[in-house]
Amino acid sequence: MTISAQSVPILKDNYAWLLKDSETGATAIVDPADAKPIIAAIEAQGGRLDMILLTHHHADHTAGVDEVRAHFNCKVVGAAADAHRLPKLDVAVKEGDMVPLGNAKGQVIDTPGHTRGQINFFFPEGPVLLSGDTLFSLGCGRLIEGTAGEMFESLRKLAALPGDTKVCCGHEYTESNAKFALTVDPDNAALKVRVAEVQKQRAAGKPSVPSLMSDECAANPFLLAKDVASLADVRGKKDRF
Repeated sequence: MTISAQSVPILKDNYAWLLKDSETGATAIVDPADAKPIIAAIEAQGGRLDMILLTHHHADHTAGVDEVRAHFNCKVVGAAADAHRLPKLDVAVKEGDMVPLGNAKGQVIDTPGHTRGQINFFFPEGPVLLSGDTLFSLGCGRLIEGTAGEMFESLRKLAALPGDTKVCCGHEYTESNAKFALTVDPDNAALKVRVAEVQKQRAAGKPSVPSLMSDECAANPFLLAKDVASLADVRGKKDRF
């Protein structure tokens, strides 16, 4: 049994993620902000959608939910803490809850920082992490509602996941993140390797994600931060970059 994750490019630089359980064929879409390309991608894969998973409330992650739900008659899963500002939820979840997708189960991880109610989903059967706007390749989300301390703890949770975890984030930000990362960690050999890889991927018109958690732990300056103060310092530089 495995969970596969296929990126669906939407909007300017967003990714929705189409998940499929190999054993049962059950499928889910993560953060469907633009209904038309998402419906087309699902139809191309057989036209089955069992659920929508939401990482947070921002419109560039939720705007297409109602249209996709109506088209496939599927359930919507999101954070109980944010139910008041998410599309209507069929299943409200919190830290530690398990979300079944066919025979697989996704673990809910609270990851405040970008927003107060942000959650991530981790499927060990991938292993696949749906990190929304918490963790990007070579970056992390802006602190719009949360604090540096909250983001530091959220990133520590994610960094503890297996190294072969595929990090499926919500945006194609890696090239710009790479330029910034080199300004704060120019001697990091792993970072230089990742930057070269990203440049080759993007030059070929390919996505730079998913990345591997092991690579992020070695090259991402926000995962390399040793404490809250150092993360806040790097985050502050990034916001001014």
